[in-house]
Amino acid sequence: MNKQLRHICVFALVLLAVLIGATTYWQTWAEADLADRRDNSVSLIQRLTVDRGKILAADGTVLATNRRSRKHGLTIYTRHYPQNDLAPQVVGYATNAGTTTGLEQSLDDYLTGANTNLSNTFKQELDRLGGQTVRGDNVYLTLRPDIQRLALDELDGRCGAVVVLDAKTGAVVAMASSPTYNANLVNQPRGYAKIGRIKGTCGAASALQNNATVGLYPPGSTFKMVTAAAALDSGAFTPSSRFVDPGYCTEYGKRVYNSSAPDSPGGHEVFGNVSFAQGFENSINSVFCNVGLHIGGLKILDYAKRFGFYSVPPLETPPSESNASGLYNKGHLFTPKSNTQIDSGRLAFGQERMLVTPLQMALVGATIANKGVVPKPYLVQKVVAADGSTATRTRPQTLGRAIKPETAAELNQMMQLVVQGGTAASVGFPPDLKVAGKTGTAELGLGDVYDSWFVCFAPADNPRYVVAVVVEKQPNGFGASVAAPIAKTILEKLLHG
Repeated sequence: MNKQLRHICVFALVLLAVLIGATTYWQTWAEADLADRRDNSVSLIQRLTVDRGKILAADGTVLATNRRSRKHGLTIYTRHYPQNDLAPQVVGYATNAGTTTGLEQSLDDYLTGANTNLSNTFKQELDRLGGQTVRGDNVYLTLRPDIQRLALDELDGRCGAVVVLDAKTGAVVAMASSPTYNANLVNQPRGYAKIGRIKGTCGAASALQNNATVGLYPPGSTFKMVTAAAALDSGAFTPSSRFVDPGYCTEYGKRVYNSSAPDSPGGHEVFGNVSFAQGFENSINSVFCNVGLHIGGLKILDYAKRFGFYSVPPLETPPSESNASGLYNKGHLFTPKSNTQIDSGRLAFGQERMLVTPLQMALVGATIANKGVVPKPYLVQKVVAADGSTATRTRPQTLGRAIKPETAAELNQMMQLVVQGGTAASVGFPPDLKVAGKTGTAELGLGDVYDSWFVCFAPADNPRYVVAVVVEKQPNGFGASVAAPIAKTILEKLLHG
């Protein structure tokens, strides 16, 4: 080859590189900016011609896939959700107009094959230039469809949520939000209007909202897990510390009463001389009120932050679809500077202005089960490229130590007492299913209507699963009578099949 011909070949290669680079920039890195312009029909058509990757459950069940059609000489792909209403708030949706939510939004780069892997990007552009279909990556989740469906069936249309975590890894086994909806409606005429009419039994919830991550609820006595952690870990109290319960504690000159007993409505329980462990076992408000007054609300909040409160849990769903747990004032997170700004007594038993997500309370249970270390929750097991290679795989991580192992062990034992002879004894867990749990009955200012809670893990001696349940606005909705039976059914399925 002569010198002039070599120059021509080099020049041609440079032009090709510039062409690919420019095309890559406008169709990949600049794609997000272009997509923001609703009048950009070229970008929209480009998205519809991508064979978007599938989203699959842990067992391979397809949660999101495509339906192919021909329009105006183009092959068009429309999103389809074979499991209908199974996990739409987690998976999200991708509309024909380019709107995305949930994992469809946060994993869009993988699902469209537009992730930042350079070799994948060049292959994608060559496919485009050659007129070939661009295929996205498949995403495998940690969700178990059988447990997800069971959780929804147990909620039975009642507003609320169920979160199930792998106690050792933080993998999300189930994340059910009720009311739910059929994700296929979003690409149908008047589909959004149909979804908007779904309200659940509480009458005011949005089916589009993921109650597990964005729903904020008063935790009631489940928050006593955090207060007890602060009291024990700081050395202020031990499980054998003594208290005298007259049925109330006195705060700011006023009596704060224990909850009414479920079997004796109208009366307040009185336990007399008890240990701290007994106070936890029987969920005695006066005991925890006095603990809160002694250690102060700031100390309790400090330990709450160690469990992850005041931060959005790091999950793969969009951050805008999660809320941080903590004290709220006029709709915003409130960080007090002194104990005088907090009702420490009521905070200690989960009232005051404390609002939490079910995911956060599941993480509290998981931390105790995990000997004081906070596991990082995750939904994505792995991402598999169109050629079958693994693009990325999640390795379990932790978010730091919240409490000492000794404290976690003490809390574990106290939570077992709750199930064996305390507020959850009536649930009737099988003797061979050793469970550690905490009930919660959160007051809403609506008389005998409560948010019902239960947080637990099992087997208590070697925890494998954590379950957090909240059911909203239940008449006489004590944690043991409404939420705990849901957790029981789920644990029996997980551990006994």
